[in-house]
Amino acid sequence: MVQQTRRWTIGPGEYVARLRRYRDEIGRLLWAAPQDWMCEPVVIAGGQVGPVRFAGTGLSVAEHQRRTVANFAQLRELAPDLPIIPVVQGWERDDYLRCVDLYDHMLGVDLSTAPLVGLGSVCRRQATGEAGRILAALHGVGVRRIHGFGFKTLGLSAHGHLLTSVDSLAWSLDARRRPRLPGCTTHRNCANCLRYALRWRSRVLAAAAPHTHQPTPLRKEAA
Repeated sequence: MVQQTRRWTIGPGEYVARLRRYRDEIGRLLWAAPQDWMCEPVVIAGGQVGPVRFAGTGLSVAEHQRRTVANFAQLRELAPDLPIIPVVQGWERDDYLRCVDLYDHMLGVDLSTAPLVGLGSVCRRQATGEAGRILAALHGVGVRRIHGFGFKTLGLSAHGHLLTSVDSLAWSLDARRRPRLPGCTTHRNCANCLRYALRWRSRVLAAAAPHTHQPTPLRKEAA
């Protein structure tokens, strides 16, 4: 993991092999993210967030973006049969716009026509005004079908109308700390429990209900 080792510890070939295995053995793979490079300051400079320690890559935001786009190109070449989506990375609003341009300049890929585009490096600020400004800027250049990584209830309440889909592990972490649901007797906790996940999903959608457009929380089979 980039967080601990400053680089991806598996190569694109192995990553593709794993994705194909998940598709073939688990099934219903909607899409998969590339091996993108997060641009949060702690990822680049190193440090600690709660109990999580970051080694720090020592690279620039621009280099993280270049590596993200290059990896997408490599994965697409290795596995044209897999639904790997582009991800835009950055930290400031204009970083993300430059990343959109980078896909066009490096690959000739127009993200405004992509079925889905992932939005990276926002999970720790998904409920903030800055996240909203980034989303609005992407909409302004035609990138409107956006998947929000790590968007939780507060983020959806604020920005759900600007998102097509989201994912979060918050439900699983919550379930790990709580007693099992009544009737759940086959597992130690509900961290991987469909019933618990669906209950959480209902609460998340209720939080996003004031908006005219409700995002679709990511189904578990997407990687």
